[in-house]
Amino acid sequence: MRNQPTSTDPEWTIIKLLKWTTTYFESRDIDGPRIEAEILLAHVLQLQRIDLYLQYDEPLYSNELSRFKDLIKRRINREPVAYIVGNKEFWSMDFFVTKDVLIPRPETEFLVETAINLLPQDSASNPMLTPKRILELGTGSGAVILALASMRPGHLFFAFDRITAAVRLAKQNAKLHGFESRVSFICADWFGPIKDKKPVFDMIVSNPPYVPSRVIGKLQPEIVKHEPISALDGGEDGLLCLRHIINNAHLYLQQKGHLLLEIGHDQRNDVQKIVDQCAKYENVVYTKDYSGYDRIVQMRKK
Repeated sequence: MRNQPTSTDPEWTIIKLLKWTTTYFESRDIDGPRIEAEILLAHVLQLQRIDLYLQYDEPLYSNELSRFKDLIKRRINREPVAYIVGNKEFWSMDFFVTKDVLIPRPETEFLVETAINLLPQDSASNPMLTPKRILELGTGSGAVILALASMRPGHLFFAFDRITAAVRLAKQNAKLHGFESRVSFICADWFGPIKDKKPVFDMIVSNPPYVPSRVIGKLQPEIVKHEPISALDGGEDGLLCLRHIINNAHLYLQQKGHLLLEIGHDQRNDVQKIVDQCAKYENVVYTKDYSGYDRIVQMRKK
């Protein structure tokens, strides 16, 4: 609900401000200018986006207008909207995001979808379900593992991340969705906590850093200036983390366990070479994203 101080600015109604901001964002080459204007204004007014149009002729109070101007300045400085408002939708769920983690991307939903299709669903018709153990490496905000937990609640979920602040944020997101007792988050670098342990997982999933170091500086300023580079940088060839995971995940997977990875749009051939050289997997399948690029690779331990 909006606070209601005494003074308003009758010149700036909701609809006039949306139109002006959209035009301003367009002049600054901001992608999706209308949507981003709506998100920022709805955030300031503590409304749903649809309510902006139900109250389109309402004027803004002076303090609301001041806060909105501040957000516009941040966006023009190429700070992503998700960081400005502090949340991002993924898999029809809202997640807290900070600059400690990557902003969840739509293409990563294919990683969730692929995993869901491989996991048996618990239901009244399947009362004897044996829970599977699923691990996510580099969980960040926790969006992937929590989306999986929401869709396949009968299984056991674990998530590692080496950044303490990311683990803390993922736990907050788990609490937000009521999953704090269903997903175990651990501060760890890749397979650190389970090194020298026997195979314990039925599935390992990851969206690891896979951007070649030389390419990072050429990415959008929203990414280069604001998102954590360590979550993007995949080394000289972009394959450093993918190579490490593929060459080690089989040690911690049960027989016939699955490894699922998000990869770069042009990395299929290189990833396949790593898989072939490792020689520990079979049934390798690639899934394309919305743009038609090979985005997810799944493989099964022999």
